[in-house]
Amino acid sequence: MFTPTGRARLREELIAAARCDDDVVGAALVGSAATGREDAWSDIDLVLQIARDVDPDTVAARWTERLYERGAVDHLDVIAGGVLYRVFLLASTLQVDLSFWPEGTFRGTEPGFELLFGTPQPATTPKDPDTGHLIGMGWLHALHARSAIARSRPWQAVMMLDQLRDQVLALACARHGLNPHHGREADRLAEPLLDALGKARAGAVNGAELARSHRALLEASPTKSPGTIRPWRPAWPPRCASWQPSPSTDPRPHLIANAGLRDLDRFSGREPGRSRHSGGEAGEHGQQQQGTGLVQRGVVVAALG
Repeated sequence: MFTPTGRARLREELIAAARCDDDVVGAALVGSAATGREDAWSDIDLVLQIARDVDPDTVAARWTERLYERGAVDHLDVIAGGVLYRVFLLASTLQVDLSFWPEGTFRGTEPGFELLFGTPQPATTPKDPDTGHLIGMGWLHALHARSAIARSRPWQAVMMLDQLRDQVLALACARHGLNPHHGREADRLAEPLLDALGKARAGAVNGAELARSHRALLEASPTKSPGTIRPWRPAWPPRCASWQPSPSTDPRPHLIANAGLRDLDRFSGREPGRSRHSGGEAGEHGQQQQGTGLVQRGVVVAALG
């Protein structure tokens, strides 16, 4: 296990190497070290500005050799916005993220950007989350969870349910102006939603429990209001103790709330077509005709407002 002292030492070595590299004309720290949130588990995030007439891949290859000389055991490449992010795993389990930016694109793209040297371009703000994509992935995972349960493929169902929950969390973060990427601020969501999602986790890998988990993910919601959703607004307070719905005509969360509820009652041991909440009868599309209705009780509807 790496230590904060060892991490700081390696970071300073990398910064010194960047200053001595003729092909590197700028550098910056990003992530927790640049925002004052660094703790014992933080990694190293170093952004490098590559000279205009130099191939960033050539520089990346040279820096890759340097990292392996310093204890790297593997690395992963991520390309975003035409920029190479090379993520290294060291034998000490320290993660080192190096990104190689062509000179004209070097800039801050998030609140934490500590310039070390060089001349960056004007900073940009992160793009709003693509809620349409999150919603689409939500109903897709809900449908595949249903079919996996029906086909007696419990571990596939577990994976689909986990990914459905991930989409719900990401939508909730987007709804409240929190960072949805990799669950970074999911723990700041309202306790009722987090409690509902916690209870929706399957306690066993069998058909009945997986069906219960599937239904709970789609139904469990602290809101009793109509199935309205709130559009994305990026300037929400940092901590939302509750959410208040506002009208919207966007019907897409209904797709998630209704995805795959039919035909699962026989796996959960419940009377077909009847909700444990309202006692209403299920209609043609699996929605209740009485009571609050599946759409109104959907976690995703609550997440969006």
